Amino acid sequence: MAAPANKINLSGLARKLVMDGILEEEPAQEHFQAALKKKKPFVAYLVENNLAPSDQIALAASQEFGVPLLEIDSLELDMDVVKLIKEDLIKKHHALPIFKRGKRLYIALSDPTNLQALDEIKFAVSMNTEAILVEEDKLTKLIDKTLDDMDGGLGDMDDDDLDELDDLEVADEDTGQDEDDGEIDDAPVVKFVNKVLLDAIKKGASDLHFEPYEKLYRVRFRIDGVLTEVARPPLVLSSKIAARIKVMARLDVSERRVPQDGRIKLKLSKTKSIDFRVNTCPTLFGEKTCMRILDSDAAALQIDMLGYESFQKEDFLSNLHKPYGMFLVTGPTGSGKTVSLYTGISILNQVDINISTAEDPVEINLPGVNQVQVDERTGMSFEKALKAFLRQDPDIILVGEIRDLGTASIAVKAAQTGHMVMSTLHTNDAPQTLTRLQDMGIQAFAVATSINLITAQRLCRRLHGEYREPLEMPKEALLDEGYTEEDIEAGVKLFEPVTGNADCESGYKGRCGIYQVMGISDAMKRLIIEGANAVQLADQSAEEGTWDIRRSGLAKAMQGMTSLSEVNRVTVE
Repeated sequence: MAAPANKINLSGLARKLVMDGILEEEPAQEHFQAALKKKKPFVAYLVENNLAPSDQIALAASQEFGVPLLEIDSLELDMDVVKLIKEDLIKKHHALPIFKRGKRLYIALSDPTNLQALDEIKFAVSMNTEAILVEEDKLTKLIDKTLDDMDGGLGDMDDDDLDELDDLEVADEDTGQDEDDGEIDDAPVVKFVNKVLLDAIKKGASDLHFEPYEKLYRVRFRIDGVLTEVARPPLVLSSKIAARIKVMARLDVSERRVPQDGRIKLKLSKTKSIDFRVNTCPTLFGEKTCMRILDSDAAALQIDMLGYESFQKEDFLSNLHKPYGMFLVTGPTGSGKTVSLYTGISILNQVDINISTAEDPVEINLPGVNQVQVDERTGMSFEKALKAFLRQDPDIILVGEIRDLGTASIAVKAAQTGHMVMSTLHTNDAPQTLTRLQDMGIQAFAVATSINLITAQRLCRRLHGEYREPLEMPKEALLDEGYTEEDIEAGVKLFEPVTGNADCESGYKGRCGIYQVMGISDAMKRLIIEGANAVQLADQSAEEGTWDIRRSGLAKAMQGMTSLSEVNRVTVE
């Protein structure tokens, strides 16, 4: 119930909100004082702290002050108009110029009583200003996006954050390069690169690509498995940006003819640091630099978070606890193989078990596990690390990747002599892994007797719960996609993303795994020894009830976790 007007000691918008029953008077007074104390606009304070709905505040303000209320979700901004006022003025007043008519500039505000903002902007641009009322939460998102666009996608990074950023040494040897070289350590380039790295971390990117072309230079992030362009710095900075990244990664700045690999460790705070794996590659128009973010703190090492179906999880765990044999995970780069392996390692990591790993690079630090960094330059290969492990009484050995016959041979022999060996390969599915090992030179009998389980996997984007809508498809189309008659009779409910939203433009947020978990049965072993090909092995696996990756993806779509279009993107129809 609205409070009687004669008992209200507030004025302006706060008074209107009390009169309309949106706020109680006493809390409204407390919130008003708290906003003043924190030097925040009253409306922004209310919305940020979920004290009142943004749309109700905007409607009340429009009625009270006669200011038109604008829906800005689909508004196309003219950046030339936005750039009429400086970025610091936009931030200070939480106000955004959205269009102009003649000598009048229209300013989007969430509080029409903010006359100081209108006056300062009027003085700065020498134009008359007029307020246009918008909802606070939508204005915040539009300002953030606009500032990003004004600064090449990096406008919301604070200089204070950049000052605290510290790149640490990651290589043992000295490259002989001087970081104070004026050409390399140019202040704007340093600031730009640091902003890009921080922005990538903030946006949850997995990879960064710095790409020079004949007439442009662009920066792209891979977010949730999809590449997105975030900036186009001037082409003339191409060589300086590459050189700056090389300095940070302790690479040879003078060498531009061959690829180089390095690593950067960024210290974000006293307790938080993130590693970047760096690779440079010469192209027609300069060096392309690719950086992969290795954030061990972000890795989810709980099996229930990986997305296995219940029967897949049971197979995973039962084979994980076998005393010996090979446990393999396969899939393309960036499909989450390392997280799956380390989830298994974290389950097995007990005080009475000796675990050793050889990786290139070590992506996740796990206390209680003996981790070895493979480095071909110093002679520490996977093969040498494995030979050393076998002399140190191991129970479990993790090999980051089986790349060649030497590594594969030692891994198989270790699995046959009482050790659990866990590793990854790059194949399309589980049956192809069996034939891939034989192509490397491992005998069919050794493959059949050493492997316990193979998990093939992909990552697909997860639908944002608030931005999805039902997708209706005819029965024939569902059958063509791979759904069975039983699925259709039970009811296939599919969803698709709603795109173009201010806080989730794609309709997706995060990723989920889809898996093929294939145990090696006696029948499979006989087929391997008889020389069966991958197609025959896949048929036998399907007869035994193993879901292929496509079937697992279709199930995730039925559960509403992802869309059918996304499943089609990452699997073969």
